[in-house]
Amino acid sequence: VQLQAFGGGLVQPGGSLRLACAVSGRTLSRETMGWFRQAPGKEREFVAAIRWSGGNRFYADAVKGRFTLSRSNAESTIYLQMNNLKPEDTAVYYCAASELSLILSEIRGPDRYNYWGQGTLVTVSS
Repeated sequence: VQLQAFGGGLVQPGGSLRLACAVSGRTLSRETMGWFRQAPGKEREFVAAIRWSGGNRFYADAVKGRFTLSRSNAESTIYLQMNNLKPEDTAVYYCAASELSLILSEIRGPDRYNYWGQGTLVTVSS
């Protein structure tokens, strides 16, 4: 299974970006797909996730109402639309996949995900 993330870049505060993560080598059915981010000097943190079966979406409190996770079944791709970006959103964003349909208590844990993309840098600065 390979994950390829892209779409990062430099944006001013209040701006928008859309990240994408394409999955290859596996037909998605019961997996959980997630986005995490890691800022310099900080631990990797949960951003958002979706259970492929059922489409349930979950968001970190810090991004709720600003970020939207969507998917394309046909393309085995997930997207993260990020609006009203803030300087504190600056980080390397990683997409990840778990082979399992994770329960709520597990979905925010990076150790629950089996596969990781290479990361894409998002910089929010004026």
